[in-house]
Amino acid sequence: MPRYAAVDIGSNSTRVLVAEVLAGQAPIIIATDREVTRLGESVFREGRISREATVAALPILARARELIAASGVLAMRAVATSAVRDASNQLEFLQTATDTLGSHIELISGREEARLIHRGVTSQSGRIYKRALVIDIGGGSAELITSEEGHFVDAVSRPLGAVRLKQMFLGEDPPSPRALRQLEDFVDEKIDSAVRRMGGKWERVIASSATAAAVVCAVNGIVRAERDQASGMSATIAQVRSLYKQLAQLDAAGRRKIPGIGPRRAEIITAGTGTLLRIMERFHASSVYYSSAGVREGIVTDLSDTGGDEPARLNSDQRREVERAATRFGVGLRRARHMAEFANALFTALQPLHRLTPSFGRVLEAACYFCDAGHYISDSVHHKHAYYIVSNLDFSGFAERERHLIAALCRYHRKALPRETHPEFAKLSSDDKAALSWLIPVFRLADNLDLSPGQQIELTGCDVDDRRVNVRLRASHELDLTEWATARVSELFSQRYGRTVAVHREDKRDSAG
Repeated sequence: MPRYAAVDIGSNSTRVLVAEVLAGQAPIIIATDREVTRLGESVFREGRISREATVAALPILARARELIAASGVLAMRAVATSAVRDASNQLEFLQTATDTLGSHIELISGREEARLIHRGVTSQSGRIYKRALVIDIGGGSAELITSEEGHFVDAVSRPLGAVRLKQMFLGEDPPSPRALRQLEDFVDEKIDSAVRRMGGKWERVIASSATAAAVVCAVNGIVRAERDQASGMSATIAQVRSLYKQLAQLDAAGRRKIPGIGPRRAEIITAGTGTLLRIMERFHASSVYYSSAGVREGIVTDLSDTGGDEPARLNSDQRREVERAATRFGVGLRRARHMAEFANALFTALQPLHRLTPSFGRVLEAACYFCDAGHYISDSVHHKHAYYIVSNLDFSGFAERERHLIAALCRYHRKALPRETHPEFAKLSSDDKAALSWLIPVFRLADNLDLSPGQQIELTGCDVDDRRVNVRLRASHELDLTEWATARVSELFSQRYGRTVAVHREDKRDSAG
């Protein structure tokens, strides 16, 4: 059975998972490791990861490197979340952490973190709920996720992690009533728009993360060493409220005596429980069910879907996500889908020439949904506006470097070509700069093939010889405008691919006969 590995560098802890997975089945855990590193403490206090916190995080990354190497994994993915997102010295930390782990570490967005949590939770449960709310209260952020029929629908990430809120509000121990009111008001302020957007009436409310584990264990009398038994167990809102009142009256020593609450968790559990309670109250959740799954299980489930290989096409969740994001900016999905089909077919036909890995086909397809988004701001220099939108848009399903590349494709889908003096080009890695030079001609060709509104054309084939790329289109009308638009791309295409582009029309009526 194939094995996959995940590393999750969070604000409170760093976690490692090695699991065996068959597509469509819950991961079978082979090995795990976890260390409380508290990266968030210095970030939320000083705005940067302290040297002490960095040093504290390195041993578990070194152990993870050895564990993964010894486990014979087919693929792995390492991610960093809230604290690293907020740290002014994130690049320095990521470089040090990457060197220690021996593998690239991605800095993921809050929405991507939420998507991975959802994947992990749904893969573990094996049940499909008509409408579910997933709550994950980490060290630096809280993710609120809407799931319908097992599909990721919507998510928000808010700065409501237990380490962060403890740092902000609960300096006294036990905390004062005034400090608790301030914390609760802050939670209200941060989730208010999410409550209006997501609504209520949930078939199931699920909470993941260590905060949820401690709460469910505490109300059910399960000791911390046996907390894995708590997965699937629940706590009513009355039980959570009672526990919160008890915690608020105790100091750290008193909180450590409560079953299910570990010595380090006792330092932040009051903030975490107060946040969970307020979220349950606002979303009208009568009870919450604990899931031990999270980001790590989501990663290995993702990897198992593709056998560790990056797909050339968007999967259904990614396509749903880019379509959701693109329609916010008035993008017409009919044209975007048509262009995406053209772009992917061209990318595949030209693979012997560009030799790019399939994952770049996915990036190219996603860019087709966003290249017209800049019109939302202004028709003038809309390619630059599209770059700005994609660069600042939080959409899941893509690594950070992939999102930068999608934005760059939108920037260069018309007008000037990349230059080192362009900041949006200079920030790309050398490998991605090289890939961009191959993708731009393909992207512009797909855009021009579908240039004229209302054209009913179909790409039937793409042949490549030593001199020319021959694109065959089926249409019931002449393609004068398409041929003219394609001619504008031909010189650029020739410069990169060493071949001109020719369009050949097949009459729909002839093919039908």
